[in-house]
Amino acid sequence: MSLHIVVVYGSVRRQRRGIRAARFVERQLRERGHEVTLIDPLERPLPLLDLTYKEYEKGQAPALLEEIASIYRAADAFVFVTGEYNHSLSPALKNLIDHFMNEYFWRPAGIVSYSAGPFGGVRAAVHLRTVLGEVGLVTIPSMFPVSHVEKSFDEDGKPLDETYVRRSGRFFNELEWYARALAEARKKGVPYE
Repeated sequence: MSLHIVVVYGSVRRQRRGIRAARFVERQLRERGHEVTLIDPLERPLPLLDLTYKEYEKGQAPALLEEIASIYRAADAFVFVTGEYNHSLSPALKNLIDHFMNEYFWRPAGIVSYSAGPFGGVRAAVHLRTVLGEVGLVTIPSMFPVSHVEKSFDEDGKPLDETYVRRSGRFFNELEWYARALAEARKKGVPYE
């Protein structure tokens, strides 16, 4: 069963390297037969949070918020790709997450973290897991850290080290399982909306 998976990337830095990891995720999911939408804050720039999407009267939200909300509502699963900024997630990613809530409910999320160093952004991933749970997402048990991101993938997300393809298999298998299980559960009803 093909899934619609939204990859949410969180950097707006000038020389961002993490986009390589986001493109790798996008590429791998497409190769697995899924429909993938990449949400990049450089392509869809949201202002700093003032009103969340749900705080607008129906039909009154800015067009960009409506567009993203529509994409999120159609999602079977999410993958959040974060760098590590002072041991936490990036401000651009946090801002992008915080604009929405109900659109995430009862869906799974996978976390891909990266860094220029050897630890692969795992401290940011741990913080991100807490944030995602708070907005109603179910994070899968596995995380996918990427060390030395600039040496791991080329600009198009092709792996420079083939072990990343093998390592990502378990992560994607788990995401797919949770996406299908939660989709079936949502059909039977949810505790609240």
